[in-house]
Amino acid sequence: MNPVLDQNRRAWDERVRRGQSHTETARDSDFRDPMAVIDDCGWLDGNVRGKRVLCLAAGGGKHSALFAAAGASVTVVDLSPAMLDLDRKMAKDRGVSIRVVEASMDNLSTLANAEFDVVIQPVSTCYVPDILAVYREVARVTANGGLYISQHKQPATLQAEVTGSARGYTLTEPYYRPVHCPRSLPVASIARRERSSSCIAGRN
Repeated sequence: MNPVLDQNRRAWDERVRRGQSHTETARDSDFRDPMAVIDDCGWLDGNVRGKRVLCLAAGGGKHSALFAAAGASVTVVDLSPAMLDLDRKMAKDRGVSIRVVEASMDNLSTLANAEFDVVIQPVSTCYVPDILAVYREVARVTANGGLYISQHKQPATLQAEVTGSARGYTLTEPYYRPVHCPRSLPVASIARRERSSSCIAGRN
């Protein structure tokens, strides 16, 4: 495996073991109205029943179970076995069926062409060496007329602390650095870089 991807896998497995941020499963309250949680931007027209949904790089027991509860046929792909274990457990606890695939988002060779009507991808493209490979794979597995929703970050979320204070979220990271980013980041920095701030949707 690519050493970058191997590091990502080990880091996310460790985050699950420690119960750190972004490894939280869906809450009981989320299942009262799953569509309100998974379609907060309104791009899914309030209904995914019967849709073939790929939750890409979205392990962790949140997206997959909620889409399945809303009536979608769900596949979840993630690099981290520990994150996928959370999906399996949540699906079992909720009595829903999901397909779990351990793979990197830039290599979906186990998935068929035009297999999905909807691809949902939370913030994750920042973790691959070649983002174009991700987009090529998404284009390949998405059916004609399908919808791709990808979340990305913007500079303010990269600079802010993970936990808010009485004064809000403090900006602690500089916008520019005089040198390249460090080769390795502390766990807090990894968490900070995983927060989502915006979404982009596109039709195939």
